[in-house]
Amino acid sequence: MTQPETRVTKQRLAVSEALGEVDDFATAQELHRWLVDTQKKVSLATVYRLLQSMADDGLVDVLRSGDGEARFRRCETEVHHHHLVCRVCSKTVEVLAPAVERWAARVAAENGFTDPEHTVEIYGLCEDCRRKAS
Repeated sequence: MTQPETRVTKQRLAVSEALGEVDDFATAQELHRWLVDTQKKVSLATVYRLLQSMADDGLVDVLRSGDGEARFRRCETEVHHHHLVCRVCSKTVEVLAPAVERWAARVAAENGFTDPEHTVEIYGLCEDCRRKAS
């Protein structure tokens, strides 16, 4: 079964433009604030809905902060990937991890599951933050 085509609306284009303005992950509220500041008429609820739709379509990455708040950014890699995230500055690097993919498939199969999906974020200290701490 094919997925219905996503409509491209003024609001979707505006949210996409806002994502293009941020270098790192941003909350829906931060993106909405940028839209308001640039005179774009998009409600906060619409920003949330569009970001979720874009995440479902694989167009944006989503990270959850320690308090559970979702942060979004445009994917740099078009294929399934994972993230290394600095605990201090939140610098994020997209990484491919074929060993993780094999592990997830094996664990699923060993337990009678098919089509496994997963998300992996590895938290640590980036080189810059480690150097500053020394």
